[in-house]
Amino acid sequence: MGKHRASWKRWSRELEKKPKEPGGCCLFQMIFVLALTILAYNLWHWIWPNVRHDIPNTIDRAFSANDRIEQRGPLAYGNHEDRQLYIYRSEDAPEDALQPVLIFFHGGGWANGDPAQYGFIGRNFAPKGFVVVNAGYRLLPEGKYPAMLADGAAALRWTTQNIRKYGGDPERIYLMGHSAGAYNAVMLGLDRRWTRRLGLPDDTIDGVIGLAGPYDFLPLEEGNAEDAFGETQRIAETQPVNFARADAPPMLLATGFQDEAVEPANSRALYDALAAKGARARHAVFNDMGHAGIIMTLARPFDGSRIGDPRVEDTVTTFLRERLQEAARERTRAARRERELQATRTDTDEGGAQEEAQASGDIQPPEG
Repeated sequence: MGKHRASWKRWSRELEKKPKEPGGCCLFQMIFVLALTILAYNLWHWIWPNVRHDIPNTIDRAFSANDRIEQRGPLAYGNHEDRQLYIYRSEDAPEDALQPVLIFFHGGGWANGDPAQYGFIGRNFAPKGFVVVNAGYRLLPEGKYPAMLADGAAALRWTTQNIRKYGGDPERIYLMGHSAGAYNAVMLGLDRRWTRRLGLPDDTIDGVIGLAGPYDFLPLEEGNAEDAFGETQRIAETQPVNFARADAPPMLLATGFQDEAVEPANSRALYDALAAKGARARHAVFNDMGHAGIIMTLARPFDGSRIGDPRVEDTVTTFLRERLQEAARERTRAARRERELQATRTDTDEGGAQEEAQASGDIQPPEG
């Protein structure tokens, strides 16, 4: 036994004296670590965008399990897998009255996201008296400009043609979006080329809500913006700020002061451009809120229903209520003007008929 132990010790000493191959072990470790890093990076960028979009929706679903919300979808509005939408309506909504419609476009840098992951928008605003449409659109690489706008216009046309079947009023449609989706919504409201190409009247959109949207982001930076707009020849036509006009639909432009993904200056620039044209616009800045927070606070319990922040929800709801009340007053005035005009036409027709009959001798003037 002792002989074997001595041989082992002698072999160990010889092994220690033997020179190691230069860098062999270290090189293997470096390759392994590099491969692991690349794998982790790709998994992170593949999984995390979808996970972070679904977190608020998953939590909200748990808090709204007892809500009476009817969901329909996915419903296709085109021949691409991304051209689909979901519809949300309160089961307590009156069956004999159409409700105003809120179309929502999700964010994700035009590269990721799914309308199904924003069910909390439908569950939040359907009880407030809206039929909510969460609309998807083609994503990168297929979704390069102007695909997102062509798809948004197509979703809008589908809504005008079909929403009555789901209890929605095609005469009262509002758009809302977050981040890249806010760009889509605002551009559809400002650049009428996309809606006109599909034969939609210019007054189809009654109001627009942009949450943390990019509206004035030239020059393009590397990343999703470069991928989405970099091949455009007339790059100025991609910027919402260049389409400000006096007769734009009323707009609410909201942003978080601490937003590091989309600079708050985007919202300010578009608001200033709209105000300079005399358009109706509102600018809301939430000082202690970032890019994700402004959309997350529209999901429970982050919306103020339990422990959250109600400011964004209250601001959006107030804007929508004011627009609806304004539209109702305008319809009342229009109906009154039509009645007065009809009465005037009737009096004119009756007076003309009487004069014609009198001239023909059918009616004699009273004796004086």
